[in-house]
Amino acid sequence: MLLDVALAYARHGIPVLPVHTPAADGSCSCGRAGCERPGKHPRLRHGLTEASVDPRRIEQWWARWPAANVGLRTGVVMDVADVDSPGGWHGLRHLLGGEMPRGPQVRTGGGGWHFWFSPIGYGNRVRLLPGVDWRGSGGYVIAPPSRHAHGTAYYWVIRPGDPPAVPASLRDLVAGPDPPSPARHGPDVIVHPGRYAAVALEAETARVARSPVGTRNDTLNRAAFALGRLVGAGLLDAATVTGELTAAARRAGLGRAETARTIRSGLGAGRHRPLDTGRRSAA
Repeated sequence: MLLDVALAYARHGIPVLPVHTPAADGSCSCGRAGCERPGKHPRLRHGLTEASVDPRRIEQWWARWPAANVGLRTGVVMDVADVDSPGGWHGLRHLLGGEMPRGPQVRTGGGGWHFWFSPIGYGNRVRLLPGVDWRGSGGYVIAPPSRHAHGTAYYWVIRPGDPPAVPASLRDLVAGPDPPSPARHGPDVIVHPGRYAAVALEAETARVARSPVGTRNDTLNRAAFALGRLVGAGLLDAATVTGELTAAARRAGLGRAETARTIRSGLGAGRHRPLDTGRRSAA
């Protein structure tokens, strides 16, 4: 059945990948003692990059691993709001004006929800809201009827169909904020762009370092996005930004792995939307 389902997803253009399987005792088929993501990480050597819609390749994978959970690459046919707590559900509902999305919806094996939306071109966002992650370009989700380490299965609440557009309020949150409007001299010229970038770096890292519990990861994501725009404009060095944000996140009390993922995601998204400094090239 898992093979048939994987092929069905692929026929709809969604790249598929085989994922490890949880055992009855909650352990993972990867065999690592204390695996932190049992039944949730790819079986493939190169992970997500090997996801495919090729039926022959999918058949080969499930012939080798017939019990493999089904992973779906996001950012191609759909992006997914991954809600893992009742607080996240209420937070997303509040953001959307009291209405939950009407598109495809999955109840996860861990008791959460996946809400599908049309892709908007942004990468993953960790803790977009407390209890809500965003799976976009470069991400994946576990799909029904895969099994969870709790022994429960993922299942459809609203069957797959055309994913709805992302509401503006949610899209703006995924995109992250624009940096503060710089002082300008004359039409479209930033005064002292290097100085502006240095001040922005200091301000954003200070904001991350003093962010209160419950907002820390979101603040880090927004800071990484804003500074990523300056990196994309050639005003800051990516390694310097990463180092400064990492140190600030450590002072705020964020964990190393969570910090690295958030900075990588926010910085990458910002670099794809570089700040227009108004500097003109010579004719």
